[in-house]
Amino acid sequence: MTLRAKERDLLIQALRAGVVPRVGQRLIQVGRLKELEGVLKDLETIADGGTALRLIIGEYGSGKSFFLNMSRTIAQEKRLVTASADLTPDRRLHGTGGQARALYAELARNISTRNKPDGGALPGIVEKFIFTAEGEAKANGKAVEVVIHEKLNRLSEMVNGYDFAHVIEQYWRAAADGNQDRKQSAIRWLRGEFTTKTDARNALGVRTIVDDANVYDQLKLMSLFVRLSGFCGLLVCLDEMVNQYKMSNTQARNANYEQILRILNDTLQGNSEGLGFLMGGTPEWLMDTRRGLYSYTALESRLAENTFAKSANLVDYRHPVLRLSSLSQEDFLILLTKIVDVFADRDPSRLMAFMDHCYRRIGEAYFRTPRTTITAFVNLLSVLEQNPCCDWHELLGQVEVKKDPGGSRDFELEPIPPSVLDPGATGHDEFTSFTL
Repeated sequence: MTLRAKERDLLIQALRAGVVPRVGQRLIQVGRLKELEGVLKDLETIADGGTALRLIIGEYGSGKSFFLNMSRTIAQEKRLVTASADLTPDRRLHGTGGQARALYAELARNISTRNKPDGGALPGIVEKFIFTAEGEAKANGKAVEVVIHEKLNRLSEMVNGYDFAHVIEQYWRAAADGNQDRKQSAIRWLRGEFTTKTDARNALGVRTIVDDANVYDQLKLMSLFVRLSGFCGLLVCLDEMVNQYKMSNTQARNANYEQILRILNDTLQGNSEGLGFLMGGTPEWLMDTRRGLYSYTALESRLAENTFAKSANLVDYRHPVLRLSSLSQEDFLILLTKIVDVFADRDPSRLMAFMDHCYRRIGEAYFRTPRTTITAFVNLLSVLEQNPCCDWHELLGQVEVKKDPGGSRDFELEPIPPSVLDPGATGHDEFTSFTL
């Protein structure tokens, strides 16, 4: 592979910190082909004007954030607009003190497209809508204002749709008049950055703003608007959903679960258009019957496992709950080999010895939560790169790989089978990557 020095440094830095790299994700993507195929079907449904919702479930460090990021990248290539945010104590699906509005504002700031994948794409989407309307007006001999009214008429029938359409018109008029302040005010309203209705009325002449009570309605408006702008739909990616599980106030926690129930019901009934959700969380957030989603009876019944698949030890990849499978030994070997390629390391024995070291230390647990193992491996290669004269055999004995925090079972510590450490032993010259 060919990497620029800056991209290589950013990729290594992210891997060392155990976070999702912003660049070079495809260079290290392996495995989980079935899970990605399931999400791809959801993206096709959204692009066709349908709705979808998936709960991506996995232990800490199992790769949820990486999977969400890969799904977002694929969505952008399929001409979907994406919006992403992490839930925090100050950013929630439901709140009474501005927490929900703060979540929407974060999503709006991170709106991305294929041409602008790192966020900040909302002004470009509005410009594209206006450019398309001007083209249609010229082709059909109509006034631009008439075409814009016709295209935005569908929005007026939805909650806050009239003001949403009015703000888009204000942006068009401001662009025609060269009024940069009003254009910026329109974008601020669309991003949910106005905190009082008085400020919004003075700036744009609208009587509503994005607040805690209408965040989901605003997302439905945005999904329809991006389709009117020429995109296929909107994919909303929410990570760190476990912060709902950590909420100590039962009433506030249930109010957030009610929002998930509303989204799930709309998804199942097709009450939205071109809108999809991916939510990443831990098994506790989903299955805990005291504080998790399963504590809310309506959600438990809708998200219950497929008993037919469970009884036969099979996986239903069409179920709303998508559990991330553990990486196989072969997948893990491919992943670490890709990391070796990033470092341009030419000593394959280090990789083999490291895998055997991990397997002897903690057994198969390191396949389920690869973050810690990857971090340790990158740290090892980084030290060797900076200190080429040191003995890596001695360093390897000092690497500590933490045990799976969610597991307490004992593992039979055996050497890794030769078929895994030596690809040639399987009769194949090399492993095949599952990168899409």
